[in-house]
Amino acid sequence: MFILLQIKKMKILKFLSVLVLSILAASCSKETASPASADGTENLSLIKTISSGNYSIELFSTSPTLKVGYNKVYLRLKDLSGNAVNNVSFNWQPIMHMTTMQHSAPYSLVTKIANTDALYGGYIVFSMAGNSMEYWELTINYSVNNVNYSVTDTLNVAASASRNLESFTGTDGVSYLLALVDPAMPAVAVNDMSALLFKMDDMMSYSSVSGYTIAIDPRMPSMGNHSSPNNVNLVQSSGDSFYRGKLSLTMTGYWKISLQVMNTSGSTIQGQPITETNESSNIYFEVEF
Repeated sequence: MFILLQIKKMKILKFLSVLVLSILAASCSKETASPASADGTENLSLIKTISSGNYSIELFSTSPTLKVGYNKVYLRLKDLSGNAVNNVSFNWQPIMHMTTMQHSAPYSLVTKIANTDALYGGYIVFSMAGNSMEYWELTINYSVNNVNYSVTDTLNVAASASRNLESFTGTDGVSYLLALVDPAMPAVAVNDMSALLFKMDDMMSYSSVSGYTIAIDPRMPSMGNHSSPNNVNLVQSSGDSFYRGKLSLTMTGYWKISLQVMNTSGSTIQGQPITETNESSNIYFEVEF
C-alpha cells in the first residue's frame, strides 16, 4: 500500500512539472510573438531635426545621406515634450537654389506609414547634387488640429556613386526624368527592377508619365559586353506610378543597363539599341556590386 501511494505521488509530481513547463513555454511563445514596435524608425537614418515653433520635425531616410536620384524620405512630428504627434497632415516641396535660377524636383504625396504610430513618408527624386554655392531647400507644410504650419530648411544632397538618373528630351520635344528605384541591393539573380518616369511641366512641377515601356539591356563592358538571360522590360503597374520588370545579373561586377523609352504607340522617344557597332544606349543606368 505504501509503495502504491509513493507511485501515485510521483505521478502527480511529474504531471505538475509538465504542466508548469507547458505554462512557461506558452508564456515565452506569447512574448516572442508579440507585435514589433510601432515606432517604425529602427532601420532608418536620422537626416536632421527641424525646429518649428511648438514642434520639431525629424527627417529620416533609408540611407545616412540624401543623394541624387530616388530617395525614400520619412517625417515624424514631435511636440515640445518630445512626444510624437500622430494626427498630422503633411505636404512638401523641394526647391533647388542655383546661382541663376530655381527649380523643383519630382516628389510624392506624404502619407501615413502603415503599422506605425506617427511616421509619415514618401519619396523625393533629387535631380542634382548641392555644393557650396547651390543648395536644396525643403518646405514642409503641416496641419495639427486644424491649425496650419510651415517650415523651410536646407538639405544636403550628395552625388550618387552610380548613374541612377537620366534627364533627356524625347523626340516629342518633352523633357523627361527617369529614376532607378530598385534593385537597391542587387544580387546574382533575376532581380526585381523598378523605375519612375516623369515629364517636366515647368520648372516647379513634374507629372508622372503613364502607359510607356522602358526596354532594358544589361551588359558587362569588362567581360566582352555580354548580356544576360530572362530580362523583362519595365511596364507600369496597376495601382501606382512605378514601372516594374526583371533585371538578370549573372555575376558580380559593373553592369551598364542600356535603356530605350517607348511611348504608348510603341515608338522609341529616346535610347538606342545595342548592335555590333553600338555598345551602349545614350541613356543608361549603372549597377555595381
